[in-house]
Amino acid sequence: MALAIDIAESPEMRIQRLISENPVIIFSRSSCCMCHVMKKLLFSVGVHPTVIELDEDEIAAVGSGGAAPPALYIGGTSVGGLENLVALHLSGHLEPKLKEVGALTNMVIKIINVN
Repeated sequence: MALAIDIAESPEMRIQRLISENPVIIFSRSSCCMCHVMKKLLFSVGVHPTVIELDEDEIAAVGSGGAAPPALYIGGTSVGGLENLVALHLSGHLEPKLKEVGALTNMVIKIINVN
C-alpha cells in the first residue's frame, strides 16, 4: 500500500490518517534502536508493520496523543512503546490482538502430491 502525502494535511491529521489506515504501525525517529527491537519482535511473530520515521513537527503530533516515538499502534489503538509491546508479548496477548485486527492469520498450506 502506498502512503499518500497531502501537503495541506496537518501533522496531526496525517498521523491520525496513518493510524486508521494501517493495522500495525510504528512511529519512529531515525536510527532508533528501540524501534529496531519492536520491528524484530513483530517480524518474529509474522507481522510486517508499517514504519514511519517522523520529522520534529510530526513527533510533537504523536506526543500529543500520549505516546512519544517509538510509538506502536495496533488496530488504531495506542500500545505505547517497547516496554508495553514486550509486556503484551510475554503475557500472551500480542498474537490474539494482531489476529483481531487482521495483521496475523493462521495460514494453513496444503501440499498435494500429484505423483
